[in-house]
Amino acid sequence: MRFEMLVGLNLSNESLYTAYREAMAPLLTAHEGGFGCDFKVSEVLKAPADTGDATSINRVFTIYFASEQQKDAFFNHEAYQAIKAEYFEKSVNSTTIIASYFNTN
Repeated sequence: MRFEMLVGLNLSNESLYTAYREAMAPLLTAHEGGFGCDFKVSEVLKAPADTGDATSINRVFTIYFASEQQKDAFFNHEAYQAIKAEYFEKSVNSTTIIASYFNTN
């Protein structure tokens, strides 16, 4: 059963975020993961109350893994942590995990 997350971001630097995606792609693939849908958002009409300033979301996407264990291994991997520090933390103001779920399709 595939594990997926629906994620909203507030990007502050789109070109640096693009570099992040490129840098982490081989590691994501190695962990049996990938991106599904990916949207640039111009206006948020409603967001969950417990997500902080979710009205500033300007990017929404799904990310998937073959299993929840693969997801955990990916995000805890030393190489990913280095990529995250170099690109993600400098290009993203906030992250909102809108949903996490198992997809049986």
